Amino acid sequence: MLTERYINLFTDFGFKKVFGEEPNKDLLISFLNSLLPAHHQIADLEFSRTEWQGKTALDRKAVVDLHCKAPDGTVFLVELQKAKQNFFKDRSIFYASFPIQEQAQRGDWDYRLAAVYSIGILDFNFDDADKDDVIHTVQLKNQKNQVFYDKLTFIYLTLPNFKKTLDELHTLLDQWLYLFRHLPNLQEMPPRWHELVFRKLFKIAELVQMPATERKEYEASLKNYRDWKSIADTAYGDGISQGHAQGLEEGLAQGLEQGLAQGKELGRVEALRATVQNARAIGLSDQQICGLTGLSQSELAQFKA
Repeated sequence: MLTERYINLFTDFGFKKVFGEEPNKDLLISFLNSLLPAHHQIADLEFSRTEWQGKTALDRKAVVDLHCKAPDGTVFLVELQKAKQNFFKDRSIFYASFPIQEQAQRGDWDYRLAAVYSIGILDFNFDDADKDDVIHTVQLKNQKNQVFYDKLTFIYLTLPNFKKTLDELHTLLDQWLYLFRHLPNLQEMPPRWHELVFRKLFKIAELVQMPATERKEYEASLKNYRDWKSIADTAYGDGISQGHAQGLEEGLAQGLEQGLAQGKELGRVEALRATVQNARAIGLSDQQICGLTGLSQSELAQFKA
């Protein structure tokens, strides 16, 4: 039985309930404007139901996405990513290329393009990023670190790095990031939050106000999210820690350097084993598990069901 008062925004249901419905698009506009530069602030959005080529079953389980367009043609891809995937950056570039190509016009065309923003809300950290950074803004630059092209922007929010308390929230973006991390743990809207957009959000997100059918849909969505978290946390946390600990213990007899090397390898194997077990538990096929882990079919076969 659910004990939380408000929905989790990292669930498929919660994310689309708050940000993906036409009557609530003012919430998405507020969130986007808290991220965007002054010259790209938006007053309205139009949702697109486009499904681009290449969308896999694994994508649909790990990623919740919205496609929308501002009146000036600016395109926004907003993706909620619950777990790491192989070639994550390649995937971002691939999907950002579709709204660029769709702007092509028949006949005489001067190649003028509208801006495209790809916004990723991540429930994990980049492996190669500073662990203290929450916002990662990426643009195409030249060898002098000057922006070469300002109409393609990637903004990644690594939510695990956002650790501000309620008393430390000073901007609208701070408030939105706090909600992504803590909404299910709140019992009421913080008293100093006066924005109408948040009053609306807390009303929409309250579970007891939802019809029984929506609550059932949310519960299924929450289970899916927790299954994916279990895969990620077990594989990249407990497995690696266990491997390091075991390798270090053996390393006392064999030398610290050798022990660390063993720890890393044992951690990798235990992480993969845990990932495969959890992925099978939620019904992923062998092909999907290979896509998630990078294992070949023959390598996967070594991890018996």
